[in-house]
Amino acid sequence: MTSRTDLSDLSLAEKAALGSGADFWTTEAIGPVPALTLTDGPHGVRRQTGATDHLGLAGSEPATCFPPAVGLANSWDPGLVRRVGEALGREARALGVDVLLGPGVNIKRDPRGGRNFEYYSEDPLLTGRLGAAWVEGVQSAGVGASLKHFAANNAEHDRMRASSDIDPRPLREIYLRAFSHIVRTARPWTVMCSYNRINGVPAAENRWLLTDLLRGEWGFDGVVVSDWGAVVDRPASVAAGLDLAMPGGPGAGDDRVVAAVEAGVLAEAEVTAAAANVARLAERVRTTRTPAGADGAGASPGHADPGAPSEGTAGSGVSGALADTHHRLAREVAARCVVLLQNDRDLLPLTPGRRIAVIGPFAAEPRYQGGGSSHVTATRVDVPLDEIRTLGGDAVSYHPGFTGASGEADAAALREEAVAAARAAEVAVVFLGLAADQESEGFDREHLELPAEQLELLAAVVRAQPDTVVVLAHGGVLRLEPVARLAPAVLDGALLGQAGGGALADVLFGVVNPSGRLAETVPVRLQDTPAYLNFPGENSHVRYGEGLFVGYRWYDARDLDVCYPFGHGLSYTTFGCSGLSAEPAGDGFTVRLTVTNTGTRPGREVVQIYTGVAESAVQRPVRALAGVAVTGELEPGASEQVSIEVPREDLTYWETRTEQWVLESGTYRIWAGASSRDLRAETDIDLAGDALRVPITIDSTLGEAMADPRAAAALGAVFGEMADSMGGGDALGTDMMRMISSIPLNRLALFGMAPEQLDALLAAANADGPDPHGPAD
Repeated sequence: MTSRTDLSDLSLAEKAALGSGADFWTTEAIGPVPALTLTDGPHGVRRQTGATDHLGLAGSEPATCFPPAVGLANSWDPGLVRRVGEALGREARALGVDVLLGPGVNIKRDPRGGRNFEYYSEDPLLTGRLGAAWVEGVQSAGVGASLKHFAANNAEHDRMRASSDIDPRPLREIYLRAFSHIVRTARPWTVMCSYNRINGVPAAENRWLLTDLLRGEWGFDGVVVSDWGAVVDRPASVAAGLDLAMPGGPGAGDDRVVAAVEAGVLAEAEVTAAAANVARLAERVRTTRTPAGADGAGASPGHADPGAPSEGTAGSGVSGALADTHHRLAREVAARCVVLLQNDRDLLPLTPGRRIAVIGPFAAEPRYQGGGSSHVTATRVDVPLDEIRTLGGDAVSYHPGFTGASGEADAAALREEAVAAARAAEVAVVFLGLAADQESEGFDREHLELPAEQLELLAAVVRAQPDTVVVLAHGGVLRLEPVARLAPAVLDGALLGQAGGGALADVLFGVVNPSGRLAETVPVRLQDTPAYLNFPGENSHVRYGEGLFVGYRWYDARDLDVCYPFGHGLSYTTFGCSGLSAEPAGDGFTVRLTVTNTGTRPGREVVQIYTGVAESAVQRPVRALAGVAVTGELEPGASEQVSIEVPREDLTYWETRTEQWVLESGTYRIWAGASSRDLRAETDIDLAGDALRVPITIDSTLGEAMADPRAAAALGAVFGEMADSMGGGDALGTDMMRMISSIPLNRLALFGMAPEQLDALLAAANADGPDPHGPAD
């Protein structure tokens, strides 16, 4: 039988057709290669069976809506994220989906980014760990993941044309680092390239990105698929390393690919390679769904095999039993994602039976997911008000308080009614946030403000009822200083998916002890944010002028006050850490400490490890996240020994002069904390790094040459006593040495050095052999 990946009998036109879709969501079935079905995620399976689109306008089959990435990231828990991925994989199987388009792992560069609800964090390490867990979970069910949007897709403004203009270090260390980790550790079956340009080159036509980096450096062996509509020049994209252009249809460009090959502009081998990658993806899907011991003859992508899980026949939808199971999981996950921002006077948890005034439209009509391509038709939705009444008893009243996005009632009358109810109650719970039309894929926000009518309502309610709890729903960071100043207790739900209403009730009443932590900084004001002067860009260019200093790195480097720091989150209990130590392990080190529940309630702690190099030779953040561990549920007085591996790769920086990752030698400070600003223990470890030799060229300065032992020796041979005095710095004086150190070597001709002397100096400086001054420190 012909191998399903043997394309030798296919014509050039057929191989070109394998590189584009048959329609909006499926690929072509060509020869031995069956069609594949791709559909949007990442927090639910958006399987469209009628009208199709990539903007969430048309309907889709019911599926579990788990917390979007903005909420899920607040768990800080890769194990929990993997469980979500496994559930999504099962539902994708049930709905006949072969590739689920997620996870989104772009860095939250600016809190105004319109798609931030679909991304995890401002930090690449946290993003990478969570994204890898999601990929592993989904693919364990025999469904391919699609890591997106590759790369530097950090704004919606002009998103199909804009160039993300980024220097090499931030590109490598911030914006590509999570992609690199996920590709190398979780092995996603597909990677989706983004709409935007990167330093002027469209991602879909960027050979350095798609081939040299992704396949060459990182070892990616899957399919590179375009974002829907990202391909403008199909032959150029194939030459760059794009395998699958989506969506399909008359404009897919198969004929242009054939014509380019016939004209000698595109190599047929590149078309064949792209087709082979698509064929291998189809084979991957088939073989992972074939039960052990079966020959697999009857299994094909999009159809259940005899050993499929109990979710039902693929394509038949999510069954009642599976929907029930996953709704319970969604509630558990959502509760783990709720962040307790503040809790003055221990106002929370609430006691059942108290008179509670629930205020705000989001309590009755919850905002639980973002808008656009990831919009899921939920199997059911928990309403916070109903869940609060279930746990709180009969003394719960409801009052809208403000009009919301579509209401027409008199705002003043609604506010007066809510204030009167709050005054009569023992506690008020006020739901605030952003409506779906205020943030979505497709546009960026212009500010971070809550609507004025919501803040006016909150101020009036707090005056009438000091015991007020605020519950927040939003996809992007809000300016919370007014809320923090007014309300004694604040719960941040971000977006919690379809079971968020029940999860919020569980946290409000202490059924679940909150353990969520902020995955992004909440600034005091928009003007403090790192990209404030460079967002969203102009004339189709976005300058990433903040460089390495994204998120908490920026606020720490500038010593700026923040409203709530990265990693912040309170609990109904307290935790202590002791015995912090660090020991070398492999190319990195292992951190160990003991976490103890020192309070009165069971709870989980999120242990955050940060590192910094005070005496670094290169620009670095004050500290950066280097490891995370989430404890189990600890009873009061119980302890857990925590061990966190910090690998070499998470300590290196990108050396632009030699284009390589470098581990710097020196003393590394290690902090264990409960946020980037709540650091509770610290220790140091000395690491022997890489020996770095930067080639000396005619453009190198005298100072750079004198800092290199071989070059300094060569200079000494040329200059004799003058070079010795330059090295000592005494004869010429400190100021003179500092002045001449910036002179490039090619200027020495102006001071009488013959060209052949300069050539000899450079040859000696860059010669192989033992270092004349011994090994580098």
